Amino acid sequence: MQPIHPLDWKKDMPEFKEKTRSFYAGEMEKAAYKGFSGLYGSYAQKDGKSSMLRLRMTAGRVTQEKLSFVANALEKYPVPRLHFTTCQSIQFHDLDGETTCAVMEEALDAGIVTMGGGGDFPRNVMCSPLSGVEKEEYFDVTPWAEAAAEYLMHFIKAEKMPRKLKVGFSNSPANLTHATFRDLGFAARTDGNFDVYSAGGLGNNPMLGVKVAEKVAPEKIGYYIKAMWLTFRAYGNFENRGKARTRYMQETLGGAENYKKAYLEKLEEVMASGENLDFAISAPVPAKCGNGESIDHPRAIAQKQKGLYAVSWHPLGGQPSKESFIKVARAVVDIPGAEMRLAPDQGAYIVNLNAKEAKDILALTEDGAQTVFETSVSCIGGATCQVGIRDSQGLLKKCMKAVREAKIPDGALPKMYISGCPSSCGTHQAGIMGFRGGTKAVDGKPQSAFTLFADGVEKQGAEQLAHEVGAMLEEDIPAFLVKLGKAVTESGMDFSAWRKEKPQALQEIAAPYLK
Repeated sequence: MQPIHPLDWKKDMPEFKEKTRSFYAGEMEKAAYKGFSGLYGSYAQKDGKSSMLRLRMTAGRVTQEKLSFVANALEKYPVPRLHFTTCQSIQFHDLDGETTCAVMEEALDAGIVTMGGGGDFPRNVMCSPLSGVEKEEYFDVTPWAEAAAEYLMHFIKAEKMPRKLKVGFSNSPANLTHATFRDLGFAARTDGNFDVYSAGGLGNNPMLGVKVAEKVAPEKIGYYIKAMWLTFRAYGNFENRGKARTRYMQETLGGAENYKKAYLEKLEEVMASGENLDFAISAPVPAKCGNGESIDHPRAIAQKQKGLYAVSWHPLGGQPSKESFIKVARAVVDIPGAEMRLAPDQGAYIVNLNAKEAKDILALTEDGAQTVFETSVSCIGGATCQVGIRDSQGLLKKCMKAVREAKIPDGALPKMYISGCPSSCGTHQAGIMGFRGGTKAVDGKPQSAFTLFADGVEKQGAEQLAHEVGAMLEEDIPAFLVKLGKAVTESGMDFSAWRKEKPQALQEIAAPYLK
């Protein structure tokens, strides 16, 4: 199958420009515009006066060309905010209609496609952010994630797609991309093949994925992607939009085993069709060499390539300032072989650095998280998102302020995962501690609240969805976290050890705050 060149999408731009003009002129309702614009990776924000634009970064890779484009766009256009997403994309926020159209079209020249970034389409294909450079990985899955992403672009205008189709690749059991509970996931094996998982996902009615195949040769994954589409066409729920996700097929078909059987039947159809869906990839370019020096820093990670390092950078709330991003981007573009990798926890890594280059990047990224707690994840929140209920970003800022003022030491509080609504864009159902935005009646009056979740596990082989602890008023959460942090500090343990040693203590500390 011939690949779709990014510039081929330009033929779709005139219609988007016209509809966007109509919306900003007040001739189209927000809901109607949303139904149209999602195909293009753009939505109007909650205020109905500005837009967001989602820039796909396939497999989380932000190459030097893409970095240059993003930095140039930030300087050229009025882009007040940018956001690293949990699906390894970059979102621009608070855009006017003219800027939205201009950035969308110009991005194609840099190989950045926004099409399918929202709506009922295959979303950005995810990949372990350090794939190819990580010492503990089974093998580099990046080329296969990119090949899958290229193939999935052919499904952007296919009929009967699920409301979202999220595909992830993991290079080790760390499972950072949640490959084992995505709509479709490819988990690396020690033998150089993949195990394939299907029909999982977070949000309403969350489900772990079903392992539908083992020892799949990487070049054969195209057949498994098409089988996923055919399975949804045959058994997906198109009548109820709330259930138009692949995970509901487990229930529809009467359980995981029946789903696996149905999926494998569709896979057999694909295999017997005679269609050639074998993937071929180019040999990876060898990494550069180190400069003979070494570096010891908590944010500098030694790569499997001798003498090279990856530097981690976690902007607070996944929202780097324009100034910081531009400085980092300009520096990375000037470093031979370096690139940025976005992470599923809204952080980033700059990879392929020698010791001197790593020191320079470390100095440019000092404005990021300084503790585990400050690497907490938050969706963009209800102040911006049309469907969001609560301001998750606002809550995170209040919590960080309270924790800093209380001088809670690093390690006493875990990374949090905050979603402004049940959609779980902040992946609260997969974290050791998370919050989901909602409303709680107090004395008969609705109050802003978040439900506390605990004990989610993403590691392959130990996957566990977080359980609900109870609802708290938003105004009480910072105080709860300070109290929790002090209790863990007094124990002399870090949060993980404390949780195992005292399994009832979290509930006891939370109890006075639960409504």
